[in-house]
Amino acid sequence: MWSAVIQCLLVEDDVEIRDLVCAYLQGYGMAVTPAPTAQAMQSALRTRRFDVVLLDLMLPDGHGLDLCREVLSKLPVPVIMLTAQGDPISRVIGLEMGADDYLGKPFEPRELVARIHAVLRRSSGSRAVAEAAHAVARFMGWSFDRLKRQLTSPEGVVVQLSSAEYRLLAALVDNPERVLSRDELLDLSQMPGTAVSDRSIDLTVSRLRHKLRDSGVGDGLIRTMRGEGYLFAARVTA
Repeated sequence: MWSAVIQCLLVEDDVEIRDLVCAYLQGYGMAVTPAPTAQAMQSALRTRRFDVVLLDLMLPDGHGLDLCREVLSKLPVPVIMLTAQGDPISRVIGLEMGADDYLGKPFEPRELVARIHAVLRRSSGSRAVAEAAHAVARFMGWSFDRLKRQLTSPEGVVVQLSSAEYRLLAALVDNPERVLSRDELLDLSQMPGTAVSDRSIDLTVSRLRHKLRDSGVGDGLIRTMRGEGYLFAARVTA
């Protein structure tokens, strides 16, 4: 199962292709993080969780095949290779390394959308068992069951969550002890096809704090980092 908003990491050094693909995927309700270099890709992977990586073969500071191997050795994330149309050898090597799909340039953006959905459908089945094992997150006596969409207090009381509160809490639990800007929280928790403002994040945080009996100050769970965003200040265990 992938997140409500598909999180894509687009690793592409050609600015025109990068901007075009970003705009097109965002038009389909996906959240896209662009990375023009291997270094930018590695930085993004250290700080964010992605549902799929779209990886160009040729980058100014690294080769896509080496990067594909590196990603797959560390993270259970599908990889779609973007390569020159006349490069069948790299395509074969990439697929043998474990890349989930290949798309030659130039490509039709609608085909990329279809391939992303197909890759995620395939990967969701193989990841379902592993995700179920980690479906329940625990922090400071609280229990958050993603499959049941249920939050339980330290006293064993089930706390009802709205859809927006559930998605925001999931984003925070996935990124504990890290400052998330309002824009990042929007990307992580926004439903496709909806238009919301960063003010809605503040309101949802306020409601979630109330349900978590959290003041947001001192040793609070969801801390406001002035001028930066919010920090989920708890150690999360599965």
